[in-house]
Amino acid sequence: MHAQRTDLRVPVRSRDERVVLARAVTRLFELWQLNAADQLMLLGLNESNRIALQRYARGEALAANRDLLERVGLLLGIHKALKLLYPHNPEIAGGWMAAPNTRFDNLAPVEIVRRYGFAGLLMVRGTLDRMRGD
Repeated sequence: MHAQRTDLRVPVRSRDERVVLARAVTRLFELWQLNAADQLMLLGLNESNRIALQRYARGEALAANRDLLERVGLLLGIHKALKLLYPHNPEIAGGWMAAPNTRFDNLAPVEIVRRYGFAGLLMVRGTLDRMRGD
């Protein structure tokens, strides 16, 4: 039997796939060492919704919300691009989102997303794609 591959370009509808994505984004936030406020902001959730992070960490499914699922897809794409750009330096890949970056006028990529919302997430992902030569 073939393993199913989740296509992150379209919103995932099955509960099982949303559970897998919740676990993945939780591990990603741990790797990036982002505080709860930044995690919620990246997911497009209200800062008062910290319980959502706890639910995702316990293995509950992401909400079946198109914006949330697209954001998670972009975040996982950012992670993949960082792994490809820095295959031998996980410290750089792990700290990249929170570190000042000359490509963003010395702002951290997480700050770009804070300023521009979903468009900022697209900007960060696009920058990494250009860095990779895609």
